[in-house]
Amino acid sequence: MGDYVAHGRDMAGTDATPSGVPDVLAPDLRIVFVGINPGRMSATAGAHFANPRNDFWRLLHAARLTSRLYDPREQFALLGEGLGVTNAAYRTTPGSGDLRRVDFAGSAERLERIAGELRPEWLAFVGKEAYRGAFGVRPELGLQERKLADTHLFVLPSTSPANAAVPWDERLRWFRELAGRASPLPQRESVRAAVVDERGRVLLLRYGDEYGDWWVTPGGGREPGEDDEQTLRRELEEEIGLVEFALGALLWELDGWTLDEPGFGSFLSRVYLVRVDRFEPPHLTEANELRWFSPGELEHVSTRPLDLAERLSSASGS
Repeated sequence: MGDYVAHGRDMAGTDATPSGVPDVLAPDLRIVFVGINPGRMSATAGAHFANPRNDFWRLLHAARLTSRLYDPREQFALLGEGLGVTNAAYRTTPGSGDLRRVDFAGSAERLERIAGELRPEWLAFVGKEAYRGAFGVRPELGLQERKLADTHLFVLPSTSPANAAVPWDERLRWFRELAGRASPLPQRESVRAAVVDERGRVLLLRYGDEYGDWWVTPGGGREPGEDDEQTLRRELEEEIGLVEFALGALLWELDGWTLDEPGFGSFLSRVYLVRVDRFEPPHLTEANELRWFSPGELEHVSTRPLDLAERLSSASGS
């Protein structure tokens, strides 16, 4: 398999890739990532996404698409993870804004051949401009209606430092969705609580990894035979030591895709309102921290879901 790509051959093994950055391709991959074109740092390094300020490799690992963090020079090791990389255009430029329409000539046809001959499950475009360059239309982020042969198409935010207006959490959300969609793993059903005290504060739990911290409502997965209330009473006692409470209204139901929970590729979560008076939780949780937040304070921390503050505000006003 290594000889198949290591000499800069295309998917038929015949024509050299017209770029200093070789395609990383092989048959039957889970995902082939499609960048827009090589930048100068990538061309110099002969490796995809080689700019140290580009988040691509970190996002792969943070979304659990790779088992460890790879260096761009290890790009061919991605094949062992079921991943590949190519570009929509091959010409090296200082920035993607320097590309011309002619640079994308034949791009759609080449991607169609990759889909038909190498049969990846997904083509994931790293940035809207990579997709627009190939197909001539500007897409929305996420799953596309278009397919190439049996290959699904997905558009991710650009990981370039030039796309700094899109924050890390938002980029990671789309990489997490792709990771979940591309996995064969089942859905996890969970029940959570917006625990609100007499001052209108909400109790959240902090988790984290090497890429950052995030805050979530307490709760967890349903066990066989449980209804929502039974799950929530068990989880709130285990996580925050809350035993006596009245279960309030269902605030929202949310589903999505992620590999964050081991053994699962997607989730369905229902969040209920639980009101308490003067409750101070003992430290019984497995989380890194638990803390009360006023509505204004939620605007300054990373939460899951990202729009948790907005959801809670809407729930309190309804």
